[in-house]
Amino acid sequence: RRCDNDGLNDHITNSVHEKEKNLPIIIMSSDKANGDAKHTATDPKTTVTEGNVRPSIILKMIRHAESANNQVYRDARYIYRGGTPEYDEAGWIQYVDSHRSADPSISDAGKLQAEALAKFLVPHLQAQASQPVQVVTSPMRRTLETIRPTLVGLAEANTRVSINVQAFYHESEGCHTKGKAESGMNPEQVTQVLKQGYKNQDSSSRVSMEFTGFPEDTQLGWYHGAKGEETRASSEERAAKFYLWLCEYLDEQLKSRKSDDNDHHDIFDAGVSIAGEENEDEHDKCARRLRKRRTCLLIGHGDFMSLVLKRIVTGFGHMVEREGIPHRSAFVHFNTGITEIEYFGRGRFLIMAHNQTPHIAASEYSKLRTGGSLKDGWSYIIPDEPLYAEVKVAFDDEELDDHVREQTKALKALYLKSGSISTKIDNSLEVEEQQEIETNHSSSPKRIKHFIVHRGLQVVGCATYSEDTGVVSDVAVRPSAEENVMETLMGAIKSHTRGLGRSDSLLVFPRAGEKKSLFEEMGFEEVEDEKQKKKLKKGN
Repeated sequence: RRCDNDGLNDHITNSVHEKEKNLPIIIMSSDKANGDAKHTATDPKTTVTEGNVRPSIILKMIRHAESANNQVYRDARYIYRGGTPEYDEAGWIQYVDSHRSADPSISDAGKLQAEALAKFLVPHLQAQASQPVQVVTSPMRRTLETIRPTLVGLAEANTRVSINVQAFYHESEGCHTKGKAESGMNPEQVTQVLKQGYKNQDSSSRVSMEFTGFPEDTQLGWYHGAKGEETRASSEERAAKFYLWLCEYLDEQLKSRKSDDNDHHDIFDAGVSIAGEENEDEHDKCARRLRKRRTCLLIGHGDFMSLVLKRIVTGFGHMVEREGIPHRSAFVHFNTGITEIEYFGRGRFLIMAHNQTPHIAASEYSKLRTGGSLKDGWSYIIPDEPLYAEVKVAFDDEELDDHVREQTKALKALYLKSGSISTKIDNSLEVEEQQEIETNHSSSPKRIKHFIVHRGLQVVGCATYSEDTGVVSDVAVRPSAEENVMETLMGAIKSHTRGLGRSDSLLVFPRAGEKKSLFEEMGFEEVEDEKQKKKLKKGN
């Protein structure tokens, strides 16, 4: 479906790209059925060589200018003493509900920020970006108003721009008033916002528009059908969806480069200079380049940009900790703050710079560098209290998730003499004790259990328990969490032994790094009699 609106060529596409047919096939031999399948039929080289060509696309993630809502929340924090013992929650809620907008415009300060951004981006993109300049933007009014001065400036400077209005790049919580969902703008309304400010139709015709993720009925807004305010879990799921879409959007361009170099001369290995580029200054963002590069601007929102960035940093390794629990970590952006990223294809990113504001002079910081400090409310997204402890039990280290195994190794390396996760109890004992245990229990196979205490995704304690010997070993606990975590850890081990029908005592042979006092606090008693020690070592 295609429509023309006063010179802006905007269209809605819902195309499905043809996927690669020759996908890698994972081959797992029978003797690897319980291990890791590490090789594929099209296994690429994993070594880094100087001879490899690494073409990339520049991404600039830009947070919107200050919105009227940003101003509302900032005023509410000041008036109702947010974050202090005098905090007036009822007053805060009433003030926000009466002043907040579901889809606000940018504030007066935001308009100045957007103009300053345009004064930087227009000459920068003219000098260093190829055409058309690509823009992916949230459908919310404040992002559209933020990028509009830049679009107008580029078009009037005879620079073509291609805009993709991405419906699922909106801010966390969605578009709502007091929890009631609002439809949001439809494509025609978005177009009306973006078309303002052009001096003539010739300029506006240089800007093409595409809408992704909108309802099929073009009269409906981008948030139509939502049940209300978006939950944290839904925001996280949408961030994964957008991350996947972004990778595909960029991968298609990198893939096309291979088939037609003439049309994709702007995608190349920028790490290699050619003749004529020897004196180019990488730090001068407005100096003209011999070769202009494929550049994509992503105009988004502070909280949702953080969710996407976490996935860019960790790929699909990122996980949601628990429903209702906010960020344990986050990326903070000022209003119009810029994070610059290089994308090399197939989910490979380099973050080159984070939260930069080169368009705001230092003399203007107090007035225009807003939205990126603790006083702007970023600390409110951090959990008030640590997550309660949970225990994960694994038969051996192969059953542990990769991130749990990595953290457990780090915990032992930091607080114990040996940093590896042992599947043998032997590693936790002194040499003489180790030999005696081996001799007295050599007739039975080793049965080892790993106990891992974690809060959310963070490992805070671990221990190994031998079902054969009753020995607890490799006990490592974060000092800041010693008391509660030790209690949880030992309680889980005791519960496990009762489940086995065993009533004998747990044994611990402390080694370097393991504090005897911690075990004593848990009810362990030190054995001083040498004869009794020998009996215990023999399993008696």
